[in-house]
Formats: sequence, C-alpha cells, structure tokens
Amino acid sequence: MASFLRRKEALSRIYNSILHSNPSSLLRRQSFRSTFPSQSSNKYLFGVSAHRSFSKVHQASLVRNMSTVASIGSNKEGLKLLVTAGPRAQKMVGIWLFGSAAWVFSMVVLGGVTRLTRSGLSMTDWKFTGKLPPLTDEEWLQEFEKYKQSPEYKRVNKGMSIEDFKFIYWMEYAHRMWGRALGIMFALPFSYFLRKGYITLRLGLRLSTLFALGAGQGLIGWWMVKSGLEEPASEYAQPRVSPYRLAAHLTSAFIIYCGLFWTGLSVVMPEPPVESVAWARGAAKVRRIALPVSLLVGITAISGAFVAGNDAGHAYNTFPKMGDTWIPDDIFDLKPLIRNFFENTSTVQLDHRILATASLVSIGTLWWSTRKLEIHPAVRSLIGSTFGMAAVQVTLGVSTLLSYVPVSLGTAHQAGALTLLTLVILLNHTVRRPSMGLLKSLPQVVKTA
Repeated sequence: MASFLRRKEALSRIYNSILHSNPSSLLRRQSFRSTFPSQSSNKYLFGVSAHRSFSKVHQASLVRNMSTVASIGSNKEGLKLLVTAGPRAQKMVGIWLFGSAAWVFSMVVLGGVTRLTRSGLSMTDWKFTGKLPPLTDEEWLQEFEKYKQSPEYKRVNKGMSIEDFKFIYWMEYAHRMWGRALGIMFALPFSYFLRKGYITLRLGLRLSTLFALGAGQGLIGWWMVKSGLEEPASEYAQPRVSPYRLAAHLTSAFIIYCGLFWTGLSVVMPEPPVESVAWARGAAKVRRIALPVSLLVGITAISGAFVAGNDAGHAYNTFPKMGDTWIPDDIFDLKPLIRNFFENTSTVQLDHRILATASLVSIGTLWWSTRKLEIHPAVRSLIGSTFGMAAVQVTLGVSTLLSYVPVSLGTAHQAGALTLLTLVILLNHTVRRPSMGLLKSLPQVVKTA
C-alpha cells in the first residue's frame, strides 16, 4: 500500500507539473521515468491504454515546455541578475548600495581632513564598540592628560590649550563614529533584504565580504594610529603614523568603495548599454585600453597614501622641477633600495609626480584613440568626462603642492582621486561584455530614422 501511494503521488506531481509548465517538475518526470521504466508499473493508476493516451496528448506540450525551460535558464544565466525579485527590489537594493558607497566616499574625505588637521592621534585608546565623548570638564581634563603623554604633544603640540585639543579630539571622534554609523546603516538594510529574499546567494556572499572588510577597517585604523603613538626612532623626527599602515588603511577604504559602487551598478544595470553589434565591438576595443589605464589610476591613488604618510607634500614645493633639479640626488639613499619607494620623501614625491603624469597621458591617449570608434554615446561622454577629471586632479595636485598643502586643497585633492576612480569604474562597467543572449538579439548596426 505504501508503495502504491508513493507511485500515485509521484505520477500526480508529474501530471500537475506539465499542466502548469513547471520547469523543475519536468526534470523530476525524467528522473521518475528512469526509476519506473516499464509501463506495467503505471497500471495501478491509469492502465496501459490510459498511460499511452496521456503520453500522446501531452507529447507536443512536453517538447514546448522543455524548450521554455532551456530558454529561461539561458536568459537567467546570461543576465546574471543579482536581485531577482523584480524592478522595485532592484531599485531599492541599488539605492542602498549607492548610498553606502557615498557614505564611504564621505568617510575618505573626512579621514583626509582628520589627517591634514593632525587630529588622528588625539584619541589615545580605542574600543571596537566605541564610547561616549567627554561630557564634563573633568572628563575633558582626563582625556587631555592622556594626550599629554603622547609623543605628538611633547614634540609638536606642547603648550596646546584645552580648547585646541577639543577641536582635534572632535575631528577624530567624528571620523570614528561616522564609520560605526556606516556599519549600522549597511547591516540593517542587508538583514531586511535577506529576509525578504531579494538578494541572491552570489550577491549575499559579495556583500558579506565587503561588510567584513568594513568591520576590519576599524581594526586597521587603530593599528595605524597606534604606530603614531610610539616614540620616533630619532629625537629630531616628528611623530607620525607608519606610511605602510596609512596606505593599508586608505587602500582598504578604496577597495570597499569600489566594491560597493561596482556592485550597485551591477544591480541596476545588469546589461551594458549596447544597441548593435558594431557598438559592442567598439566597447570591446575601449575595454582593452580602459582596464590597464584604470590599474594605473589605482596605483597612482595608492602612491598618494605614501606621500601623505611621509609628509612628502611639504617637501619640494615647486613644479615641474623638484627644487633646482628635475631629479633629487638623494632618491636612492636608503638601504635596501626598495625602501626608497615607500620611505624616502624625495623618491615618494617623485614617484607620485611620474604616476600622476602617466595617468593623465594614458587617459588622454584613451580619449584620442577612441574618437572615431563606433561606440555608445554614453561611453563616449564618459571617456571625455574621465579625461576632464584627470586634468582637474593633476591641477589640484600641483596647486596643493605649491600652496604647501592647505587643508582645503589637500582635502579636495583626495576627493578628486576618489572621483577619478569612480569614473574609471563606471567606464569599465559600461563597456563590459554583454551576455550571449543580448549579443544574439542585436542588429549589426544601429537603425537611425
């Protein structure tokens, strides 16, 4: 009896799945046939004649359904949708991701202000969960006494008033709390979208990785600050954070920002803007040039972190020469040789100048070489905007150097680096390869009225 009921239930599921064109049930029917290959096993329910009639009536429908299954699977695989709950869900997730990316952008800018105002070493301790700021005069005096024990106060800010201390303390405190607020702002919508089933497994793994990087960013930040609270090796050296740790902190922020922005673009724009095969070919040619250009821009941005970490912007405040020469004599003074590229003030600034110039030239070459290509107007406009932003960024860098790194220009230069990164990410995302389903549906050329 139990065997009879199981067979009856299995055959009923096959029948219902074909009537409702359920792709997964069609696969189960094939599995059932392999399990019960003989028609005699179906006599319990229909009989031989009924089973043959059933097969003839639905044979054509079965072929059509299998074709539909293949088509659906191909389209979904080609599109690689990260959010499959419909356009409204895509819009909601996209807004959340772009908002998170904008928050990280503001974190980078605020971090630049904190560094340029020398506020980063004002808080001499750190807790993962954070803490309340001083609220009474007694608490402020306690924090000030902690800061007085630091090398920065003894060598740079000795005699500072408590009011000046409050300013740098609030700057660092705001930077830390802004980062923790970002974690909450990211985690709550993430949990909601997971519960609603908007996020696919692939997207969930990617966002979980970015969230873990964000959580680790706080640890990297304190690891960086801690290096500035140690006594410098030389009695004549000013206390400052390790350039390696500063570069790690800034690079991590760039990676998180780029990951969020790229993912947001992938959610709201699952296919690149192409309307013909000719435009797709043009985009492929742009992509081959844009990728190495983008890597150069990224390396240039990271080299800027070493400029900041070594206070190299306060040396050789002339352009295009460095002082009276094109290349300083001391660029290879440190041993081993590799240290000069990360710790030697002269070498670090020279590297950044060369990389910035190379980035501008390479982006200009990209713009020039794609002028006559058949590409989407949006791609052409984006290339022009990237070239324009590169020119603005170089101008900001030179102005910051000649002005001895004021807070306003230094902050603008750091924001400009992230803006340029945003444009090259957008360019690479826009010219990425479309799915095979879209390529097959495209005409050879764009039809014009």
